[in-house]
Amino acid sequence: MKTEATAGGRRLAGRPRSAASRSAILQATHALLDTTTVRDLTIEAIAQKAGVGKATIYRWWPSKTAIVIEVLVEMMNSNTPLPKGETCLAVVRQHLSLIVKQYRGRLGRIVAEILAEAQFDAELLTEFHRRFFADRRAAVRGVIEAGVRDGEFSRALDVDAVIDTLYGAINFRLIARHMPRDPRFERSLGEIAATTLRVC
Repeated sequence: MKTEATAGGRRLAGRPRSAASRSAILQATHALLDTTTVRDLTIEAIAQKAGVGKATIYRWWPSKTAIVIEVLVEMMNSNTPLPKGETCLAVVRQHLSLIVKQYRGRLGRIVAEILAEAQFDAELLTEFHRRFFADRRAAVRGVIEAGVRDGEFSRALDVDAVIDTLYGAINFRLIARHMPRDPRFERSLGEIAATTLRVC
């Protein structure tokens, strides 16, 4: 494979250059989402800001929605990781608290826009479920199921219903905007989790 010399600060051709372009595209999308909604974001704008051609973008992603989902996954994984805790309840409560805090700002706005757009975009909804929702839900399910096995949580739990109840409350406030995602809500959600998970 043909390469460039590395002397004098020059870089190798091929994979390193491609990796740099891919990173530039993700960074450009991330930056554009500060001032542009998911609906108004375009491949042309991403390409221009990243300094690449549209063909380069389509080399890795089939659409703008796929790029947005990847950016969201990176943002969520770094900002709302599944924490470590002495008990399964502590893990769930800390995770809920992290999400409420993060959803008060830019991250919450992007998630709300994706959820709204996904109602009219089957491709976006599919990507959201495949790339973001499924893995995070499975991780939370694993924690709750571990709590059931260890006797910390009730064996009578409908785990899926519990997940929808706790995490759905956050998403409902995110979309409906009828009440704040404030510290009081954060504390209340933790108490609801404790009561619900331990109910006999």
